[in-house]
Amino acid sequence: MMFSVMVAILVCLIGYIYRSFKPPPPRICGVPNGPLVTSPRIKLDDGRYLAYRESGVDRANANYKIIVVHGFNSSKDVEFPIPKDLIEELGIYFLFYDRAGYGESDPHPSRTVKSEAYDIQELADKLEIGPKFYVLGISLGAYSVYSCLKYIPHRLAGAVLVVPFVNYWWTKVPQDKLSKALELMPKKDQWTFRVAHYVPWLLYWWLTQKLFPSSSMITGNNALCSDKDLVIIKKKMENPSPGMAKVRQQGDHECLHRDMIAGFATWEFDPTELENPFAEGEGSVHVWQGMEDRIIPYEINRYISHKLPWIKYHEVLGYGHLLNAEEDKCKDIIKALLVN
Repeated sequence: MMFSVMVAILVCLIGYIYRSFKPPPPRICGVPNGPLVTSPRIKLDDGRYLAYRESGVDRANANYKIIVVHGFNSSKDVEFPIPKDLIEELGIYFLFYDRAGYGESDPHPSRTVKSEAYDIQELADKLEIGPKFYVLGISLGAYSVYSCLKYIPHRLAGAVLVVPFVNYWWTKVPQDKLSKALELMPKKDQWTFRVAHYVPWLLYWWLTQKLFPSSSMITGNNALCSDKDLVIIKKKMENPSPGMAKVRQQGDHECLHRDMIAGFATWEFDPTELENPFAEGEGSVHVWQGMEDRIIPYEINRYISHKLPWIKYHEVLGYGHLLNAEEDKCKDIIKALLVN
C-alpha cells in the first residue's frame, strides 16, 4: 500500500513539474477561438504571417522608406512621433510591423537573431518597397538591426539603433565591462537574463513561478525608469494606446519569452566584428543612447561605437530609455539619418 501511495505521489509530482515547465499553446490570430485579425498581413515563405502598419507618404512616391522595429512588450503601434510637415517635406514612408509572436504576427518557435533579418527582408520584398531601405530598431528590437547589418547589409540604405539592447554574453566585448554592466541591474533581472541565456527551456517556468521575483520589465516595476521616463509613462497611462491591448494576446511565451531567449542566446557574431556596409559613404549607421537610461547600460554601447568608428554615436543628456516617445528627439534621429 505504501509503495502504491509513493508511486502515485511521484506521478503527480512529475505531472506538476511537466505542466509547470511546459508553456501553453499559443492563441494564433485568425484561427478558430483565436484573436481576430484586424491589420493587413503578408504571408512569409515558411507559412507564417506578419502584420504591418504603414504611415507617412505613399510608398510609391516616397524618397525614403524606413522599416521600424519595435522593442520588448511592444508592437507595430509603437510610438515614434514625427512632425507631419517633416514627413511630407522629406517624403518619408514608414513601415511598422509586429515581430514574431507579438500583436497579430504568427509566433516563430525557432526564431533567432539571424531569422529577424530575413523576416525584415521578406516583408520588404512582399510589399515591394524596393531593393534598399532604412531600418530603425528600438531597444530589444535593435538586435534585429544588428542582424540586418550582419546578414543583409546589401539591402540597407541606412540604419539606426535607438537605446539598443545589450547581450551580456557577447564574446568580443570585454567580459569585465559586461559583468559590471549586468551588476547594475536588479538581482531578479540578472537571474532572468542568465536563465534566458543558459537554460532557455526553463524561462517559461522562471517567469511564471511565484517563489522568486523575476522580471522588472514584465511585471511593470518602474524601478528602472528615469525621472523623464516616469513622466512619459504617466502621460501614456492617461491616454493609453488601443493597440497595446493586442501586444501579448497570443501568449507571453510566444512574444516576451521567445524574444528574450533569442536576444540573450549565443550569437553567431559579435557587434564589434561588423563591417561598415557604407564604406563609400552612401549611407550611415547611428546609435542613440539616453544617458539616464537604467535599462540599457550606456557604457557598452559607447564601447561598441568606439570600436566601430563608422557608427555615428549620439549620447542624449537628461533622457532615459523612452527616448523614442519624444517628438523632438525622434525628429533629431530622422534628420541625422536622412539629412545630415
